[in-house]
Amino acid sequence: MIFDSHAHYDDEAFEKDYNLLIPDLPRKGIGHICDVGASLESSKRALFLAETYEHVYAAVGIHPEHVRQLEEREENLEAIRSLSRSPKVRAIGEIGLDYHYEENPEPSLQEKWFRAQLRLAREEKLPVIIHSRDAAQDTFRILEEEKAQEIGGVLHCYSYSSEMAKAFLKFDFYFGFGGVVTFKNAKKAKQAVEQIPLERIVLETDCPYMAPEPHRGERNSSAFLPYIVKGIAQIKGVSEEEVIRVTEENAFRLFGLA
Repeated sequence: MIFDSHAHYDDEAFEKDYNLLIPDLPRKGIGHICDVGASLESSKRALFLAETYEHVYAAVGIHPEHVRQLEEREENLEAIRSLSRSPKVRAIGEIGLDYHYEENPEPSLQEKWFRAQLRLAREEKLPVIIHSRDAAQDTFRILEEEKAQEIGGVLHCYSYSSEMAKAFLKFDFYFGFGGVVTFKNAKKAKQAVEQIPLERIVLETDCPYMAPEPHRGERNSSAFLPYIVKGIAQIKGVSEEEVIRVTEENAFRLFGLA
C-alpha cells in the first residue's frame, strides 16, 4: 500500500473532517501516514493523531519559520525531546532552513536551531525530516558538518537540481516527492526524480498543500497520492505497482518500521 511520508492533518484545514478522512484512507490504498509537526503545538497535535489512529505515525520538530519559539523559550526544545520519546514518533521534523520569505527569522537563528534539532535527533536516535527552501548550499554545509549520514533522514519536498541531488546522496538520505512531479512546468523536479534511484525516493503529499494535477489548487490529501505514483512511474519508466512497493519499503526503513 502507499505510504504518505509527509502530511499535515494537524492543520486547521482538516479540523472539521479529519476524523472522517483519516480512518477512510486505508480503503483508498493508503496504508500508513506520517503526520509532521512544524511548531510545538502542531507537533503535539501530530502526536495526538498518531496515538488516535493505528496507521498514523508522527514527527515532531520546529520548522525554520517558527524557530523564535525556541529562541524565546529554550525549554521548548526539551518539550520536543519529551514528545519524541513516544513510540509513535518516528522522526524529528520538519526542521531546516527557509530563506524564501523576508519575514522569516534571520539565517543565523535558523541555523542555530537547525543544528540543535539535528543533535537532538542524534541523541534520541531518530531520523530527521529536512525542510530546505532557497538554502541548498547552507543546508548541505550544515548536514556535512553535523555528519548527517550518521543520523539519517529525508529531504522533504525536494526542489533543487539533479546536480544538487547527486551531492545530497552522499548522506544516504531519502528524497520526498509530491504533487509537483505532476505539474507540466516542473522540469527541475522531474529531472531530479529521473536522477535519484527509486530506492532513495519516498512519496508525500505535504497536505493540505501542493495538490497534484488534476486537483491543483484544491485541498490536498493522501487520497491524491495515486496521481503522484503515476507521475513517478512515467518518469522512471516502471510500473505503478513497483513505485508503490519500493517507496513503501523505503518509508518503512526511513522511519525504523522495517
